[in-house]
Amino acid sequence: MESYVCTICGYVYDPRDGDPDNGVAPGTPFEDVPDDWVCPLCGAGKDAFEVQ
Repeated sequence: MESYVCTICGYVYDPRDGDPDNGVAPGTPFEDVPDDWVCPLCGAGKDAFEVQ
């Protein structure tokens, strides 16, 4: 599974870790993260992320 980086603030979404504080379980591929999920640091949408 690939990690994705926020092009706004540099936050890295690692699918092994997920984002449990915001409802995304560990092991969730970025493609399966809900479309309304936002970067936990800056609030950018999924469209601001690119493969790291």
